[in-house]
Amino acid sequence: MKQLKFLLTLSFMAILSSQLKAQDSADNYIEFNDRQNVVNGVYLGLNFGYGEMDGKSTYFGGAKIAYVANRQFEVGFSGIGFYSEQNSKGLLSSNDIFGGYGGLHLEPIFFGPSKWSLSIPMLVGGGAAAYANKDLDEIIDNGYGKIEDWKPFFVFEPGISVQYNISRYFQFEMGVKYRLSSEFELYPESITNINGFTGGIGIKMGIFNMGKNS
Repeated sequence: MKQLKFLLTLSFMAILSSQLKAQDSADNYIEFNDRQNVVNGVYLGLNFGYGEMDGKSTYFGGAKIAYVANRQFEVGFSGIGFYSEQNSKGLLSSNDIFGGYGGLHLEPIFFGPSKWSLSIPMLVGGGAAAYANKDLDEIIDNGYGKIEDWKPFFVFEPGISVQYNISRYFQFEMGVKYRLSSEFELYPESITNINGFTGGIGIKMGIFNMGKNS
């Protein structure tokens, strides 16, 4: 009988000791959940801008698709169309310049997790500029006119942008960019590049914290 009591006492002490060790291990256990740090995303962006080419009013519209790496860097592709009221004098009538360019989109982001963030967007690529034998307004309104000449060019467009995180799925952006292009020759000779500033606004639609638990 005494031996049975002794064995029961030892068993109870062993169970109690194991429970205390388990509790201590649970208190010191650190759970690693890397998914909480993954905030990558993808989006489609639309933007509109106004600027100048050779001192003349120029209008821009574009789209881009990009991957966002942890709210710190974007990489993707961007395309932009433009129309410039050059009113250069040709053989038959005034001519406006229009065209487009696109290429690789790169954008470092600062303060990404905040509601407001700052970024430095850059576009590296190429495009083409053209003119028709009528103003673009006349071509649209009257349905006639044709492209007389077009020329390709290389372009690099850096800028600075402020972004506001509306929600997990939407961002608003506004900023200023400067275009630098290689020279080209259009007839009638009006502009030889598309250099100039552009101010604009845009909206990004996508998932900016894809993979995050909360």
